[in-house]
Amino acid sequence: MAKKLVIKVTAGADAPERCSQAFTVAAVAAASGVEVSLWLTGESSWFGLPGRAAEFELPHAAPLPDLIDGIRGAGGMITVCTQCAARRDIEEKDLIEGARIAGAQVFVSEIMADGVQALVY
Repeated sequence: MAKKLVIKVTAGADAPERCSQAFTVAAVAAASGVEVSLWLTGESSWFGLPGRAAEFELPHAAPLPDLIDGIRGAGGMITVCTQCAARRDIEEKDLIEGARIAGAQVFVSEIMADGVQALVY
């Protein structure tokens, strides 16, 4: 079994089911003791900002703020893509506590490490 799970979310409110699935899988993995790194790209980048996850609604899905709290509470890392952040005028100081902005070099180094499983939603 992979010791670390890297999940890249490419959708936000524009594809709510895909978005919710990514956050759900990340939270379940984190709660199960798997090291999780969740990457927010494209429209999901907005969920790196305080209060934005609370605006997301999907029937029969766990609230995104709860999933984010579960990921962070289990020591998971949340990263907003550098280019995606720049296109949306998001700066590191704007992010939720514990989140960061990083680019493709960091993503590639994470997914190429031994014992890592990467998923893209």
